[in-house]
Amino acid sequence: MTALLTDNLPLLAGASNGIKKLRQLILELAVRGKLVPQDPNDEPASEILKRITEQKARLVNERKKLKLQAEISEQEKPFSVPKSWGWVRLGSCLEMINGRAFKPTEWRAAGLPIVRIQNLNKPDAPFNYCSPETVDNRHIIDNGTILISWSGTPGTSFGAFIWERGKAALNQHIFSCSQIGDAFFDKFLKLAINTRLEELIAKAHGGVGLQHVTKGKLEALTLVLPPLAEQHRIVAKVDELMALCDRLEAQQVDAESAHAQLVQALLDSLTQVSDATDFAANWQRLAEQFHTLFTTELSIDTLKQTLLQLAVMGKLVLQDPTDEPASELIDRIQVEKQRLVAKGKIKKQKILPEISEQEKPFALPEGWSWARLGEVGISATGKTPSTNNTKFFGGELQFIGPGQISVHGEIAQAEKWLTELARNDTSIAEPGDLLMVCIGGSIGKCAIADREVAFNQQINSIRILIADHKYIFRVLASPNFKTSVWASATGTATPIINRSKWDELLVSIPPEREQQRIVAKVDQLMALCDTLKQQINAATEMQSVLLNTMMTQA
Repeated sequence: MTALLTDNLPLLAGASNGIKKLRQLILELAVRGKLVPQDPNDEPASEILKRITEQKARLVNERKKLKLQAEISEQEKPFSVPKSWGWVRLGSCLEMINGRAFKPTEWRAAGLPIVRIQNLNKPDAPFNYCSPETVDNRHIIDNGTILISWSGTPGTSFGAFIWERGKAALNQHIFSCSQIGDAFFDKFLKLAINTRLEELIAKAHGGVGLQHVTKGKLEALTLVLPPLAEQHRIVAKVDELMALCDRLEAQQVDAESAHAQLVQALLDSLTQVSDATDFAANWQRLAEQFHTLFTTELSIDTLKQTLLQLAVMGKLVLQDPTDEPASELIDRIQVEKQRLVAKGKIKKQKILPEISEQEKPFALPEGWSWARLGEVGISATGKTPSTNNTKFFGGELQFIGPGQISVHGEIAQAEKWLTELARNDTSIAEPGDLLMVCIGGSIGKCAIADREVAFNQQINSIRILIADHKYIFRVLASPNFKTSVWASATGTATPIINRSKWDELLVSIPPEREQQRIVAKVDQLMALCDTLKQQINAATEMQSVLLNTMMTQA
């Protein structure tokens, strides 16, 4: 089994959480006697158990109070072990002494370090100190002391440790342990206890945060007991395989970093192309290396963002000189706005400032124009109807907030529903309207409304006039626009962009027919990206199946 494991380590490590699962598998094999071969010349565990019994008898004769542990039933043995192995209760082979409850008034700026649970889990955690003469010898630990933390937060606090940081005083909620009968190699004992942590934590009691395992439950925990010589061989093999995992992990980090830098450099060069013809040539060269370059979901997401940026820069499709210039399209939009105002369908629109040359983030192709977002449609800010009016809630009109707008541009099912009575006390988006989160950490998330929805004050909307709303949506989703959103936002803890500033953000406007060509091209390339992502996920899933199969066989 060990050979199969080491021969396939690089392959298995590529699975989702592969290295983490490999570490778990290594430890599981270690405590089941499947990591190293047994040696018939080793002293069997049965002899070790005799020594434990003899030493306990001597300790009782010395008037030490030791709790008698019950025999281990077959039902308490979670798996079978080799013939030379045995089972022992923790309380039969360890004498455990709890640490001292130090009061804050006993803390000193220097002196003997006080070991708390955080000092076990975080090597850089600061120590509290005390005066050495105030601490009993039974609460003093030194290098090589076996410690068990029995209180704290599951997943971060519980576990066995070997102290290696010099003389110190032991705080409460940690046991210092001394062996009875020298049954264990200390490093194997630590390993054996920590592989049973889930069972140990299941016996904990307490609240959602701080939980405790009683000394009695800890002493009743059953542990595997291999021959002492085999314990040493197991620990050596575990150290060897964990070092392999460490190297694989480091290689993965280095490879992922180098890969990300390479992909970013190539995509950055792609955004430097002069026009759609230049893009087509560079894209073809890039496409020939797709399966070696875009091998992670992150790289494909980066590619998607680059394609959006190219689209709104006019570098994705060829321009057609016969298209109506964007300037005329913008003029038609303004005429339409005036018509709607005259008919009383919308309020008089605010005059937006002229666009200066310094504001323009990049040059546009012939026939394109810059416009402020508020110029291409009718914008609005959301509103929450009064929660005091119960007649407003419980109807069929969906009411959404930022949480219902996904990073993929979709609107999830609403959690709240409004009645028709609330329609005049909120803001309504119709199918095709663009919505964007305008406050908080998810500022800039946007979506196209696919149904009629009401939305709250943390969302801005715009109803596009004449232009293609699908193209404008891609502008809002592009990296350059999102950067401008964050740059215009105020507030540090909770960034916010009000509607006035939102309306003034710049959008690049192509001729109307070119907008449609851009949307079709973007959709085509995004579908290609999604296919690549599916292939990556399928390959990753195959690696996970292989790893899980090996773990099951083991």
